[in-house]
Amino acid sequence: MTKWAHDWLTPDWPAPEWVKACVTTRTGGISGAPFDTFNLGEHVEDDAVAVAKNRQRLISQLGCHPAWLRQVHGSVVVHADPHEVAEADASWTATVGVACVVMTADCLPALFCDRAGSRVAAAHAGWRGLAGGVLEATLDALAVAPEDVLVWLGPAIGPQAFEVGGEVREAFLAQHPQAAKAFVASANAGRFMADIYQLARIRLAARGVTAVYGGDFCSHSDPRFYSYRRAPRTGRFASLIWLAN
Repeated sequence: MTKWAHDWLTPDWPAPEWVKACVTTRTGGISGAPFDTFNLGEHVEDDAVAVAKNRQRLISQLGCHPAWLRQVHGSVVVHADPHEVAEADASWTATVGVACVVMTADCLPALFCDRAGSRVAAAHAGWRGLAGGVLEATLDALAVAPEDVLVWLGPAIGPQAFEVGGEVREAFLAQHPQAAKAFVASANAGRFMADIYQLARIRLAARGVTAVYGGDFCSHSDPRFYSYRRAPRTGRFASLIWLAN
């Protein structure tokens, strides 16, 4: 398992050794409060110079070329291009050294690779993107047989903290009735506690993908991560995946 200079995470999954992946935390950067310290988001009113230096530190530490996205909670998937910031919520690549990257602060980051280690992808899935099919669209872009796909679910808001309205529950049940088990009535009338990890697994299983790992985090309760629900004015951490030589 790769060890980074900070308390950044490496996925625990049976991907080939040349498939590299990393999830950053709040540690290791120069941003001031409330973005302290390793904010990578340019759109959160952090100092632009600090964000640029944080991103350069990321590149220096990982040795890859991130293909940043302008995320919009949709389901568009693009071919990862480190020279262009595309408006999309997922990307894929088969090019060595190019990193698919998504930024989150409670939404679900999902990393993909094939068992052969020939292509990788990353998807950003808030509940809108998840219900809108961003994971399925990423699978389509990878063009790999479902039984040959590995997925790792990174740090997202946990089921004990993710309260949603009835319309969110209905959006998922309309597509997959079994999604009912991912919602538990909350103490507030008409609202539910949602398990975004379980919802992701249900949708992946419906496409034949069962090699799914991770999903045991809570960005809201774990201070290592930024959380929009914990503090609306906050930064973004990154989940990256790339092919090494």
